[in-house]
Amino acid sequence: MVRTKEKEKKIKIATEENQEEQHAYSLSEVHRSIDVPHGSSFLRMLLAFTGPGLLVAVGYMDPGNWATDLAGGAQFGYSLLFVIAISNLMAIVLQALALKLGIVTGRDLAQTCRDEYSKPVGFGLWILAEIAISATDLAEVVGSAVAIQMLFGLPLIVGVLITALDVFLVLFLNSKSFRYIEVVVAALIAVISLSFLAELIFAKPEWSGVLNGFFVPQAQIVTNPKMLYIAIGILGATVMPHNLYLHSSIIQTRKFDLTPEGKREAIRFGTIDSTGSLMGALFVNAAILVLASATFHTTGHQDVAQIQDAYELLSPLLGTSLAGLFFAIALLASGENSTLTGTLAGQIVMEGFLDIKINPLLRRIITRALAIVPAILVIWHYGEGSATSLLVLSQVILSVQLSFAVIPLVKFTSDKRLMGEFANPNWLKALAWGIAVIIAVLNVYLLYSTFFPA
Repeated sequence: MVRTKEKEKKIKIATEENQEEQHAYSLSEVHRSIDVPHGSSFLRMLLAFTGPGLLVAVGYMDPGNWATDLAGGAQFGYSLLFVIAISNLMAIVLQALALKLGIVTGRDLAQTCRDEYSKPVGFGLWILAEIAISATDLAEVVGSAVAIQMLFGLPLIVGVLITALDVFLVLFLNSKSFRYIEVVVAALIAVISLSFLAELIFAKPEWSGVLNGFFVPQAQIVTNPKMLYIAIGILGATVMPHNLYLHSSIIQTRKFDLTPEGKREAIRFGTIDSTGSLMGALFVNAAILVLASATFHTTGHQDVAQIQDAYELLSPLLGTSLAGLFFAIALLASGENSTLTGTLAGQIVMEGFLDIKINPLLRRIITRALAIVPAILVIWHYGEGSATSLLVLSQVILSVQLSFAVIPLVKFTSDKRLMGEFANPNWLKALAWGIAVIIAVLNVYLLYSTFFPA
């Protein structure tokens, strides 16, 4: 009996060492750096795996979501809550596939694309992924700059330049344990959530309308071009392509057993972490739209489209100065949180597709410059009122790019050659491909209506 256990232990160690030798990992400095208390209670295991889901959830409540949710709530009331709910369910499925890919293969989505596709195809997917990350970073820059303007009265361009300083925050946290990043992210999510809980208390929304918006789809979502444009923007803001690359990598910070049983356990707890975190993101997204509907749509301010206008009107309409303050604080927390996860995603994408290591400072400067320069040029030329339009545009760009991350993910996780016994079962395969097709069709319609307006 003792010999059998020793033999199993040696096989396990040999398996782990063999996999370590075969792969070069992205974020290698934190790869398998967080211990998992094997054989412990359910709660201790869940706590060990809690973290990656929170980082992923950040992307579902970033400043780009604010612009689309505010516009949707102000113009169309509670109707687009159904789109937020469906988008969130899609996100839960896709993020579960992303973490499963990372756990089972030991490769993130970017690395798997490089392994499985020809160099020209892989290079093209890398370019598209970089465009998505630049669009995400644009939303973070503009959102943080708007929040700085709200809180301190500084010109928007000055706020954009100040956002460059968060490079040092990212580098500081990167030098610490990966748990430091997760704790900071969790704290900022708590600030955002509590801020919007207070806003809903101030706004006193019509809860029957909220429930109707969540569960009763409106035909005009498809028939009204303006409504459809915002709906697709919400989809792009909710299901974010860079999060699929991110999740498939950061789940590997956990030191789970590399046996089939260990991987199955990691998938289970990773999925619980991811699903719970995304349900929290659903609350924030829905709260922004509900706040806009209850405060602006019902009071005749349906033309509110700028985040700055929303900030200026919140306190007078809700009768408390705290409404505007909480709104600005939550927006700043959202922008800074997204900066952390966006930086990690950028590193994962570049290392994974190109198989190169790059200095984190240089990577961050490149990514931030690609966002800051266009933001400054647009704001300088079109004025500060263009900020929210930039945010909405960034989310539409993300939505268009989404299929180029979703389709490879579904394909890889359905491939028994790559996934073995963990390949998607038929029901999940059908669901995942259905999501991929819906996303692709919506994006084709978006492009057609953009270039050939009625």
